[in-house]
Amino acid sequence: MIVRLMPALGALMLLLSCGLPTQEPPPLADDDDSVATDDDDVAPDDDDVAPDDDDIAPDDDDATDDDDSAASDDDDSAIGDDDDTTESTFDACFADIAADPTEVAPDYLPFAPTIGSHCNGTNHQAITGIERVVFLGDSVTVGTPPSADAEFYRAILAANLATQFGLTPPDFLWNGANPLSGEAWMQESGDFASCAKWGARADDLMQDNDQVLNCLPEAERDKVTLVVMTIGGNDLSSLTSGFMEGQNVSDLWAQTENFMQLVRETVEWITVPGRFPNGVYVITTNLYEFTDATGDVTSCPTAGLAGFGEAVTDPALAEMVVWAMEEFMSVAVDTNTDMLFLLESFCGHGFNFDDETGRCYRGTDAELWFDLTCIHPNPVGHAVIADMFMSVVTE
Repeated sequence: MIVRLMPALGALMLLLSCGLPTQEPPPLADDDDSVATDDDDVAPDDDDVAPDDDDIAPDDDDATDDDDSAASDDDDSAIGDDDDTTESTFDACFADIAADPTEVAPDYLPFAPTIGSHCNGTNHQAITGIERVVFLGDSVTVGTPPSADAEFYRAILAANLATQFGLTPPDFLWNGANPLSGEAWMQESGDFASCAKWGARADDLMQDNDQVLNCLPEAERDKVTLVVMTIGGNDLSSLTSGFMEGQNVSDLWAQTENFMQLVRETVEWITVPGRFPNGVYVITTNLYEFTDATGDVTSCPTAGLAGFGEAVTDPALAEMVVWAMEEFMSVAVDTNTDMLFLLESFCGHGFNFDDETGRCYRGTDAELWFDLTCIHPNPVGHAVIADMFMSVVTE
């Protein structure tokens, strides 16, 4: 039986239903974002920023120690090459946070993804020879206060990729976020570019704005390119607002399908054969939440200041969110690109991380990965995201 995507997805829906604030910088900090988090008020030391591997995802043994639970490729680079193996691999990766099968949650099995042995995401691409790296999306990727510039996952990942592929690293100004524009201080630096922006939605990728064309101009497409993207949280926030305003459900379904179609069209456009004649790779993510599958938004001490309101009880919202989460995986499989399991990996590192009765309880060594904006990663969370991306790149 496949592990349903645990009640964290249900909590994500509750979180959204409580009126997730628009992803402009909330009053608490000049922040904005999709369904992601920022950083903590206190910058931890090096040991705090680099969490243990066990905190990020089960180790390889957890994912493969059992004949029924996983099977490895000949080169051990991935697990989950057929439907049965995909099911057992996902079970092995996230058995500790498995939900009741009756829970409303996305089911990835029909898409038959190949899951990496690291359990941090899929493994559909053999990423090699990178010459240029482009970051797209929202404030999770830009980075937000109170995290320091050097603690943003974008800055950490850029440094790691520069080392991995012998790239020219970006200038320190590129690592930071301009609070006036909500973008990186510099779009281009070294072999890196960032067009992500606070509050960005799927239509900012190619429709209403031009993140993709601005950061992937034709003159640069002869380089082997890696595209890293977080998107969708602000779209779901807008969807929730529609329910709170009493908009027609059929119109909200159309809105949901439209924003995920824009995500699909963006990834399809980037991966059109021949557009990048020497190769292009794309890694996206699903979305996480901060209540550790409880739906208790008050667990974040500043939830009121962050703008969380009353819950939406219409079950149609849950159906839309589940469909969108599954669609992220569908896009990754259909385009032979990759997706990170942020929802699954962050469950147990929200504001109820120390609740021993919680379904996502990870043990006494678990850490908080969210900052006091409620919706952005703290320095530890940023470091985790960087490590997750890197594990997908290197496997």
